[in-house]
Amino acid sequence: MHISLILRILGMLLMLFSLTLISPIVVSFIFDDQAYPAFLFSFLITLISGALMWMPVHKKRTEELRTRDGFLITSLFWLVLGLFGSLPFLFAQAPEMTISEAVFESISGLTTTGATVISGLDHLPESILFYRQQLQWIGGIGIIVIAVAILPMLGIGGMQLYRAETPGPVKDSKLTPRITETAKALFAVYLMLTASCALAYWLAGMTVFDAICHSFATVAIGGFSTHDASIGYFNSPAIMMICSLYMLIAGINFALHFYAWRLKRVGHYLRDPETRFYCYVMFGATLVVSSYLILSGSYSIDEGLLHGIFQTISIATTTGFATADFAHWPSFLPLLLIFLSFMGGCAGSTGGGIKAMRVMLMAKQGVRELSQLVHPNAVIPLKVGNRRVEAKVVSAVWSFFAVYGFAFIIILLLLMSTGMDQVTAFSAVTATLNNLGPGLGEVSSNFSSIGATSQWLLCFSMLLGRLEVFTLLVLFTPEFWRR
Repeated sequence: MHISLILRILGMLLMLFSLTLISPIVVSFIFDDQAYPAFLFSFLITLISGALMWMPVHKKRTEELRTRDGFLITSLFWLVLGLFGSLPFLFAQAPEMTISEAVFESISGLTTTGATVISGLDHLPESILFYRQQLQWIGGIGIIVIAVAILPMLGIGGMQLYRAETPGPVKDSKLTPRITETAKALFAVYLMLTASCALAYWLAGMTVFDAICHSFATVAIGGFSTHDASIGYFNSPAIMMICSLYMLIAGINFALHFYAWRLKRVGHYLRDPETRFYCYVMFGATLVVSSYLILSGSYSIDEGLLHGIFQTISIATTTGFATADFAHWPSFLPLLLIFLSFMGGCAGSTGGGIKAMRVMLMAKQGVRELSQLVHPNAVIPLKVGNRRVEAKVVSAVWSFFAVYGFAFIIILLLLMSTGMDQVTAFSAVTATLNNLGPGLGEVSSNFSSIGATSQWLLCFSMLLGRLEVFTLLVLFTPEFWRR
């Protein structure tokens, strides 16, 4: 374990994060909301802390990072970043927040969960609102990937960091020969999607401020909004459809977006098995939700289609935007939407959840086992497209699902031990572990009503989901710390 090298990188990354606090200071001056001291103090504390980590070890000889170093740096940095990211919330005069609430809001933003403990968003300073959205945008692409993209001087085995940070079983982990170029390519695609989304929102009627803020949360699949009513505040079918389109796009593997940008072709989207599976699930779920909303008399045909499409994509991609309180929708619909969030987006996307690739492999493996029962002597290979899937890959997927389920149950029981009811506890774990945001019961609107102990537990749940379970849990194994 290269402790000095790890401290050096953490210090550099923390100093880098401190620079992101400059933009809300600028926003504060533009709107004259008088909230800039909170960001200025946070900037200085974060910058100095990073410098104190970096300076004692900055002359140490550069060594190659091992895989375990990448896991430790990734996990530590998200924890450290979540703590330092909470400083503006603590220093700000509005909203008034406890330490647990501030850390919860910060981690929720960085992990693109979108769960919030704040109410009265419409009356908050613009710089605070912008900062929340920016946290999600940074978390969406991954602060580690951004750092590797713009700090090529690291030159210390960036691939280990990229593997630990990139969500899901990414099929093509290297889009370009060098990891720095890979990160730059992903960041460029991410930036272009954000800019085009902001432009579309503005043309549809949002203010420049709202358009930029909501584009951050949309492409990051975060779900934070500058208004309590979320996307429903704008009461615009055009904005809802733009949001649905970009949420759907952001839920697709960014490697495919990179190829579309570089090759100027889109045919590979249709040839990708995971993307097809993802679109089939979205289409089928949208059809079921919209049909039931119309047939139950909850909405007219036009409104049923509009709300059904938007809310299904929002929840299924783990974005969490809202135009209606889906928790009060009739019959099985609220639970169906919550269950959809377990799949989330595709591998290599900004979405949360188990990922479409894993769900697809588990479904294929289940069908294969049924066929094997009928034909016990037959050799039935498991294929994704034209590729045969190795047994170790299937084993890894099922191992992930088992650990994911085990973690879900443990956190659920711990929440219930604090006095939380079953529905609220179940949806709270689902909302945080899947990086979804909204839940049911007491957490259908926000998480301010739960206690500090529950908030800390859910902070851990959000980090666990964002880091794909294994990246964080591996730190708790004795083997990880053995030489």
